[in-house]
Amino acid sequence: MTENPQPFEGIPLIAPSSTDHPLYEPIVEACRSVFDPEIPVNIYDLGLIYTIDIDAENAVSIIMTLTAPGCPVAGEMPGWVADAIEPLPGVKQVDVELVWEPPWGMDMMSDEARLELGFM
Repeated sequence: MTENPQPFEGIPLIAPSSTDHPLYEPIVEACRSVFDPEIPVNIYDLGLIYTIDIDAENAVSIIMTLTAPGCPVAGEMPGWVADAIEPLPGVKQVDVELVWEPPWGMDMMSDEARLELGFM
C-alpha cells in the first residue's frame, strides 16, 4: 500500500499578503477601524484578517474569518470591511471572502489584543 502525500503539503494555510504594496498599511489601518461587536478589539488585531492581496490595478482581495461560524454578524462583517477599505485613495475595488479554514484561534491575536482582553 503506497502512501499518498497530502494534496496541500507545502502550501500555506493562509495565503501571503501584499505587504510591500504602498496601499498595504492604509488598508491595515482601515481594517483596524472595524470591530467585532462582541469583543472590544479591532478585527485586524484579533487575527480575523488572513490575507490582504493587492493586484497591479489596486484591486484589493481580503480573505478573513470570524471568531465562530455562528457569529451573529457573519453576514454583515465582510461588508463592513469593504466599506472601510473602498474609500481609501487609490483603491480600485474590494472583494472580501469569508473562510472557515484554517479556523480562528486565540493564538492568532496580536499582543495588543491579548493585552486588551487581559490574556497577558
